[in-house]
Amino acid sequence: MRFIGAGSHPDRPQVDHDLVFTVPNVLTVLRFMGVPLFVWLVLWQKEYGFAVLVLVIMGSTDWVDGYIARRYNQTSKLGRILDPMADRAALIAVAITLAIAGVVQWWYLAALVVPDAILAIASLIYFRSHPDLPVSIIGKIRTGLLLVGTPLLVLSKLPVSHTDAYFAAAWVFLGLGLLGHWIAAYNYYWAILRKGKELRANDGGHG
Repeated sequence: MRFIGAGSHPDRPQVDHDLVFTVPNVLTVLRFMGVPLFVWLVLWQKEYGFAVLVLVIMGSTDWVDGYIARRYNQTSKLGRILDPMADRAALIAVAITLAIAGVVQWWYLAALVVPDAILAIASLIYFRSHPDLPVSIIGKIRTGLLLVGTPLLVLSKLPVSHTDAYFAAAWVFLGLGLLGHWIAAYNYYWAILRKGKELRANDGGHG
């Protein structure tokens, strides 16, 4: 048994397959499974060093699964929805954990959750489900910035040298990431409205 698309030529057109068990999808699931491990390390064990390692591995698999999907033609319809949802859920779960641990303020969590809550409500109103919109460049950059800033922030809590530098660098990445988060959410919101209105207009025309 081999995974779908394994060994495909990278120059061939990318196709969203219907199958579930692709390497990128497995990596996405494994990445999300790192969240409870991170929660346990931070809240119960106070092992911030290992928690940083878990975050680095989670961030690395986010890049790896995207590379494999493109390089070996393993893009899938499920992956197109699952990957950004897993990223968002992981970032929010990690933010909740860090807020409980006192590493970040609760306003940081609110800044992450509020835009996603608005998008979720809009999606339910127009689609009753996921809107299945393509991930924007700003959205990808936003995720990358947050995935770099979060482990740096945790690293600044360790008894190591240059913690002030880690802390400052972390908030540069996190600040830019939050800005990108709101810009991406604004763009997604209007994309949801446009797609929803188009679908309703088409349904009305066929009725």
